[in-house]
Amino acid sequence: MSDSVNHHRTFEVLTAEPVQSRRKPRHWTDEEKAQLVADALSPGANVSAIARSRGLDPSQLYAWRRKALSSGMVAPLTEGSSAPVKFTRFDAVGSSMVEIVVGDVVVRAGVDVDADHLAKILRVVRKA
Repeated sequence: MSDSVNHHRTFEVLTAEPVQSRRKPRHWTDEEKAQLVADALSPGANVSAIARSRGLDPSQLYAWRRKALSSGMVAPLTEGSSAPVKFTRFDAVGSSMVEIVVGDVVVRAGVDVDADHLAKILRVVRKA
């Protein structure tokens, strides 16, 4: 019996931190849900950012949005997309000159051109 007392034993000590308690479920009013869904359906909206700003899980807001769309009670806003959108393929090349193709017009700009001036030029080209 004295042999078992003198043997080397290894013990592992486990430490743990208390688990945070779960959040209580929040009950959202219909008006709050409607406002959140409307914000989520606006063009260019970041649904995750909207949800997080209100302390809501993004998946919940996505579910509310999906349910609202499938019910037919709301529809996503669409901008006047009467004209078809055309895309142009381009190859990126490292140079000091940029070519921007708008319809049948090519605008060439150097890297030193002012961004506001270039934006004005592109607006004029689009209107023409």
